[in-house]
Amino acid sequence: MTIQKWANDLAQLMNPKNIKTNELLKKYTMTKLGGAADVFVMPETEEEASAIVKYAYDHHIPLLMLGNGSNMVVRDGGVRGIVITFSKLNEIRVDGNQIYAQSGALIKDVSKIAANESLTGFEFACGIPGSVGGAMAMNAGAYGGEIKDIIVSSTVLTKEGKIIVLSKEELDLRYRHSIITQEGYFVLSSIFELKKGNKEEIDAKIADLTYKRESKQPLEYPSAGSVFKRPPGYFAGKLIQDSGLQGKGVGDAEVSLKHAGFIINKGNATATDYINTIKMVQKEVKEKFGVELELEVKIVGED
Repeated sequence: MTIQKWANDLAQLMNPKNIKTNELLKKYTMTKLGGAADVFVMPETEEEASAIVKYAYDHHIPLLMLGNGSNMVVRDGGVRGIVITFSKLNEIRVDGNQIYAQSGALIKDVSKIAANESLTGFEFACGIPGSVGGAMAMNAGAYGGEIKDIIVSSTVLTKEGKIIVLSKEELDLRYRHSIITQEGYFVLSSIFELKKGNKEEIDAKIADLTYKRESKQPLEYPSAGSVFKRPPGYFAGKLIQDSGLQGKGVGDAEVSLKHAGFIINKGNATATDYINTIKMVQKEVKEKFGVELELEVKIVGED
């Protein structure tokens, strides 16, 4: 089957205006890196999303989910098959102490709405740049809070395009892990349970966390956020800093001087530069401290 055949078939399942061929993915990633997707689709409804996933499964076409592009490095050769994003599925609703959010909603927007409703428990996510779906998939966390602390359930698509609801227990949320990534599910929506709080206290906490983030993270440059998971007994950033790697890199990719756990794109980096900088960091830290740094970011696509 050809790329155009895939696009023509998908046009029968969804709004054709939301189908693009040979679409550069660097337009959708926080690193501003990445080659083209064969076919790039943006479903507007959960029914369209289900139909696309089922089509890819039935025709043995590789299918990649791209959230807000905040935790992913796309190689320069791009991605074969279909890349799907749920960015148009972004509804957020409040019902008492619970918040319903579709996969494509930004997690920081959910945190903001929670604060506006005087609901506490979601403050930790005020600066996380990813989508609800991405946050669910990796059990995103920051400043002592995690998605698993507030989740009730998630509605997901299986690889076959079937819609199922998973409880908190079934989601198996652990440090940067979930059943979603393990089974290759696609998150459609999630329900979070919060508590009534004092709006002034909530706003003050968000202001404090925002200040900490902005003062310590290199937000002025494109990056994939924290590149490495926290090794048991250590902090990745401290190991990298103590290895003397800040300011070093390959091409226009560089270990941030502001936060050693971040690798930034100074402007003209390629994905190959970024990935080679990751490898350089892993090699140096392993040689100096004997610690293997495991990736928190996902690297996809072809060279």
